Amino acid sequence: MYDGPFCVLSLVDNQAFLRLSFHVLEHDPTQDDIRSFLADFKALLDARGLAVRGVTTDGSDLYPEPLHELWPDVPHQVCEFHVLKEITKAVLHALATTRKKLRDRIPKKPRGRPRQAERAQSRKAARQQQQVSELFEHRHLFVRHRLTADQKKTLQRITRGLAPLRRLRSIMEEVYRLFDRRCRTERALARPRRRVSHFKRLGRALDKLSSPNLEKALTFLDDKLLPATSNVVERSNRRYRKAQRSIYSVRTAEPPLSRCSVCSITHLCKGSCA
Repeated sequence: MYDGPFCVLSLVDNQAFLRLSFHVLEHDPTQDDIRSFLADFKALLDARGLAVRGVTTDGSDLYPEPLHELWPDVPHQVCEFHVLKEITKAVLHALATTRKKLRDRIPKKPRGRPRQAERAQSRKAARQQQQVSELFEHRHLFVRHRLTADQKKTLQRITRGLAPLRRLRSIMEEVYRLFDRRCRTERALARPRRRVSHFKRLGRALDKLSSPNLEKALTFLDDKLLPATSNVVERSNRRYRKAQRSIYSVRTAEPPLSRCSVCSITHLCKGSCA
């Protein structure tokens, strides 16, 4: 958790909902900071005869190496929401790229009223522009987890004639099905990666589906003790950010208005009346 120049490292027991240890840094954390913090915690566990059964972190590169050094046989789970955030961002980027290509194909209309022979082309350009605008307005439908019946109809309407975008939505649905405990990690990853391999028109936008972080985010499928995410950490971070907004917003807001002693008008004169 970051707070200005400070960084708070914390360890939480997700089963007992307890904060076990924390450390405050005055700089961005490095692997040496993470290694030192985890080594001190491991010493406390060894002194009490306790052991770690699983670790859940975000997708940062700072954790894998220290965790492998200290607990080589302990499963490492990457937070589900951090991985979904990366994939969602990649899908929206792919949608923006496709939308830009569609906008570039729209023929530019000459100034003034269209002639009789140009009216059909003008109406077609207007329909294309309307489709691009609706793709931007309803872009959240491509990454939303569950769609209502009306939202599905809207998605079908705005993607008419755009098969790649419909496949993009189907791939996103496969991503959400990954985090289903009814199957194992290898089987869960097989179908979406196979569909992406046959779908090259989006380029490298969906490379996140082949990243090692995605496999680590599905470690909980093979381990019943591991949760998909650390709810305690995420909940405490949200409370802390809410406190930051309510406290620090006072410093960023405009100064309060006051009654000027010179002109007796309530405004922010900053001494100009004098």
